[in-house]
Parts: sequence; structure tokens; C-alpha cells
Amino acid sequence: MGYPEDALAQDEELILHRHPHWKMLVLPALTFVLATAVAGFLLGLTQDRADGTTRTVLSIAIGVIWLGVVLWRSVAPFTVWKFTHFIVTDRRVLIRHGVLTHTGIDIPMGRISNVQFRHGLIDRMLKTGTLVIASASDDPLEFDDIPDVEQVHAMLYHQVFDSTLQPQERNRPDDHYPADHDADDENGW
Repeated sequence: MGYPEDALAQDEELILHRHPHWKMLVLPALTFVLATAVAGFLLGLTQDRADGTTRTVLSIAIGVIWLGVVLWRSVAPFTVWKFTHFIVTDRRVLIRHGVLTHTGIDIPMGRISNVQFRHGLIDRMLKTGTLVIASASDDPLEFDDIPDVEQVHAMLYHQVFDSTLQPQERNRPDDHYPADHDADDENGW
């Protein structure tokens, strides 16, 4: 059993597990390609214009700079993406992130009072957005770059709504009407 299943209680059911949307990896990928192209170009220039010792020193310097840029601007964002988890179970919403220092938030379904989402034009085209979860007593929490944010919003809303109903109320076809609405209909109301 792998993550996140090993973080759940014995009878807790995993409903959704997502990493942030892949759009947050576009800039690191472009940085990697651009840094590699520039490093290759500079290595080619040093081969043509420098003597033996200078060529070696310049090649090592270019390699170290390339490695620093790639680690900082490409590998680090990928690692953050890989170790960020948005998890929904039948009991709670979990957010976990961090590589060396792990941070997490657990929001019980019964404490969620409001679920919202927002996304701009580009986010709509990429089917991503920000999910906003308000719990009973805390300030709203915002989670950016949730893939398929509209579907996650609807699923989470139904999960919260279904968990607040009593078992006998879940199967009633007229949950949005008062129990005595039929008597009102007979009287013309």
C-alpha cells in the first residue's frame, strides 16, 4: 500500500488524490530547455576560441552554472509539485506538501461550511483553478492549480452535503421541500 492509502484510517475510503495541475511545470521545463541550449552554445564557443586550460576551466564553470540553474529553477519546482497532494476521503479533505519539512491540513467533512472555485480564461482552457474551502470557524483556505476544479468542487460539495444528511433523509426525492409541502399543495399554496 502506497501514499496516500497508508495515511488513512482503517475504514476510511479514498475518493480523490491529485497533484497540482501540470501547468506549474511548464516554466521549469522551458527553463531546463533554455538553460541547456545556452550551456551547449557556450560550450561550443569555448571549444573554438580557448586554449586547453582555459577551455577546461570555462567548461567546468558553464557546467556548474547550468547545474545550479537547473536544480534551482527546474528540479526544485518539480519536486514541490511531486510532493504536493490534494486528497479527499469520505471523512475529510487532506492537503500535504513538503519534502524535508512536511506540512499538512486536515479538514473534516462536517466542519466544511462552504466550497467555492474560481478560474480565469486560461485556467478554464486548461481545466484548472483555485478551490476555496471555508470551514466552520476558520478563514477560507485556498488551494491553487487543482486539476478539473469544477468536477472536484461538485464532488466535494456533494460529499459534504451527503455527509450532513441523516441516513433516512439521503434518499428522499424532495429534500429541498419542507416535510409538509404536499398539504400546502392541496390548499393551493
